[in-house]
Amino acid sequence: MGQTLSEPVVEKHTTSGGDERFLYGASAMQGWRISMEDAHTTLLKLGPGGESAFFAVYDGHGGQTAAKFAGVKLHEYIVRADEYAKGNFEEAIKSGFLTADKDLRETPEMASNTAGCTSVCVLITKDGQVICGNAGDSRAIMSTAGRAVPLSHDHKPTDEVEFNRIVGAGGFVEFGRVNGNLALSRALGDFEFKNNGTMPAEKQIVTAFPDVIKADPSADNEFIVVACDGIWDCMTNEQVVQFVHAKITEGKKLDQICEDIMNRCLASESELGGVGCDNMTIVIVAILNGKSEDEWYESVKVIAEESGQKSSPKIERPGIDADDEDSKAIIKAIISHATQHPDSDDSDDSDEGDRAASAPIKLIEDDDADAVAAADTIAAGTLVADAAAAAAAAHSEASADADADAVAAAAKPGN
Repeated sequence: MGQTLSEPVVEKHTTSGGDERFLYGASAMQGWRISMEDAHTTLLKLGPGGESAFFAVYDGHGGQTAAKFAGVKLHEYIVRADEYAKGNFEEAIKSGFLTADKDLRETPEMASNTAGCTSVCVLITKDGQVICGNAGDSRAIMSTAGRAVPLSHDHKPTDEVEFNRIVGAGGFVEFGRVNGNLALSRALGDFEFKNNGTMPAEKQIVTAFPDVIKADPSADNEFIVVACDGIWDCMTNEQVVQFVHAKITEGKKLDQICEDIMNRCLASESELGGVGCDNMTIVIVAILNGKSEDEWYESVKVIAEESGQKSSPKIERPGIDADDEDSKAIIKAIISHATQHPDSDDSDDSDEGDRAASAPIKLIEDDDADAVAAADTIAAGTLVADAAAAAAAAHSEASADADADAVAAAAKPGN
């Protein structure tokens, strides 16, 4: 599972820009992780005549190689695809992802490298079409008239389509992971899962083939948010949209809002089951629709007023803003998340470690009453490891030592 520092690196690498069509703010933060493996791209002009805009986030695992490659190259592959010149942008994105993945495999850096990365990109065409390509569990959404509209869907090994492809290519899903290892099912890189010589790239155990979603131009389209799962693990689509509206009402600009969201998601302790301990990257793109910058901000304030989103959403985590009763439920949810969705970049961990980490899942699910009773003794700020140990102690069918060891393994930080 992902290793963490004794203190988070909270320095933020923040940029902003704009033209007559768009404004954007972007920021990235290493957080609790021992290194920064994310990359992102913000291009106001893309294509032979600068006719398109392109924004993307790449969440790396197992190293930075794949994410860095994608951040520099993926948009070039999309534009060079024959389909792009023909105006078939959906197919250009699909072709670009697969061609980029093929060329990544042939780079010297990947000769003995197990790195991979999620890839979520938004291409906005000259006529205002918003086209999102996604492989993995980073995510893009659009706020339309104050409502969160998904532009992508996460790819997890337990999803039916993903599960069937994995098994069909000769793989398996164990503890919610591809071959007991990878916690997402589509990515650039991760070539150890792409070696079935009888299957095309789209059908491999892990594939870079993206799902593509298109949204038509509309005067109601306000802004787009593209971010890694370090954000989405902590906030829902709706909470992010409300947060952006609320901060704009306060007079904040997009780059400041990006930093505020990451601060809001950052865990106060690295032991909180991995939630809020990941690298974080977020890009917010304003769709001006003919407005000036000032006019756009004012229009969003009006929508925030009309949709009841003038105040930031309450996002509860133990030790931050939850009362005692809420903490019990939240602690259980975090334990469940940590055990069912561990970090994806632990290919060096042993199978035995994965099995140990998964052991408490059945304990928590089968013995909810005992877990809740044990949580009664836990204050709002108690660490998840302590909560898990208390739940394990309530389970009389296993030895105290074995339960404590297994639960401690499950509570290690991860995605």
